Amino acid sequence: MKIIIVGAGKVGLALAQSLSREHSVTVIDQNPRLVEHTVNVYDVMGVCGNGASAEVLKEADAGRTELLIATAPSDELNILICLVAKYLGVEYTIARIRHPEYGEQLRYMRSTLGLSMAINPERATAREIARVLRYPNAMKVESFSKGRLELVEYRLDPGSTLDGMRLSSLQKSLKAKVLICAVARNEETIIPSGDFVLQVGDTIYITASAHELEQFFRHLGVFKSKASSVMIVGASKLCYYLGAQLLDMGMTVKIIEQDTERSTHMSELLPRALVITGDGADSELLREEGLDQTDGFVSITGMDEANILMSLSVARQNPNCKVITKINRQPLVDLVAGAGLIGSVVSTGSVTTELILQYVLAMQNASGAQIKTLHRLIGGKVEALEFGIHPDSPLIGVPLRELKLRPGVLLAGIVRQSGKIVIPSGSDAINAGDDVIVVATSTLHDIRDILR
Repeated sequence: MKIIIVGAGKVGLALAQSLSREHSVTVIDQNPRLVEHTVNVYDVMGVCGNGASAEVLKEADAGRTELLIATAPSDELNILICLVAKYLGVEYTIARIRHPEYGEQLRYMRSTLGLSMAINPERATAREIARVLRYPNAMKVESFSKGRLELVEYRLDPGSTLDGMRLSSLQKSLKAKVLICAVARNEETIIPSGDFVLQVGDTIYITASAHELEQFFRHLGVFKSKASSVMIVGASKLCYYLGAQLLDMGMTVKIIEQDTERSTHMSELLPRALVITGDGADSELLREEGLDQTDGFVSITGMDEANILMSLSVARQNPNCKVITKINRQPLVDLVAGAGLIGSVVSTGSVTTELILQYVLAMQNASGAQIKTLHRLIGGKVEALEFGIHPDSPLIGVPLRELKLRPGVLLAGIVRQSGKIVIPSGSDAINAGDDVIVVATSTLHDIRDILR
């Protein structure tokens, strides 16, 4: 496809990097240095100018473009860019819209203004953090088939029962129907077979139902129930969405913000939360506010370094507390996640990019299956995709042992129309109407791509 990306910020650059591998991409930004950098680093075209200008969009060949993605800093500018693009003939438009006041209007905007997709990065990131707080054992949690099947990221610490265990004996040993579908070991990414042996330090990716995951962690002796009290540092838009979700889940929420005006505003937006004006980096303040009795700690200020330092301090003070850190810069994400210093790391840019890539993949679908969900694992080296199986798919009814899968591909789960979860074995087969979860080291566009 021909794709235009307006805005060469973190999200725009991440999209350019991912989409330029298979599509013709043009990036528009008003900063000439950013445009030059993007063109030099990625295989894309660049146009310097205002993306809301019809002349600039024409220069980017908008009339022959299938998709435009607006990731400029302003919500209003993104909406205007998409309106002009639709007028010029762009078929699909995606706008990043961040302001909470626009949240209730997104459905109206999509239908009336012709937006194909309106994405709120902070709301999406809040959902990801809330999922992790439901499973404090996990570093990251992703959902498939409307939450029926979960994929969790978990690190093997010293003394783990899993150290030295062969995957073929996993279910028998732990009496839980789970599947380890990917492993990150040092710099290596592995789609494991039954002969694979786990080691301390491995980061593993597990698919199972919520109930089976609970049994899995119970048998490991590390199960923790969902957080009941959460402390959030940083009264941002993300804080508002996260606090509202956690309160609706029945958790008690304490918010710490250094700026008096912002803390007052947040207390008005979330009257059921306790908002404290103070420095979240002050360990004495955190202790006074009950850090020792807190189940979850989330640092989401606008400074990556401050978030990292606060999280490291809290992890040392309260080892039983689930610590989640927002980090925007990818090199810092790689450094912290790779070292295993902090429980969980989230990136608003990564969440946004993943959702948009999921939409782009869905646009490319062949008729045999529909990509419903996409999650990228291990820094984007592995993709976990959920395919909805249509009645005409050639894979229906074939025992899985007879399918000749491409290298680096694993069937990680099947969800029947009835809601039944199947952890695949060789005798199982795919049925029409199933949701099939596939983990692969290469990009797949259709369920048939799993075959050699």
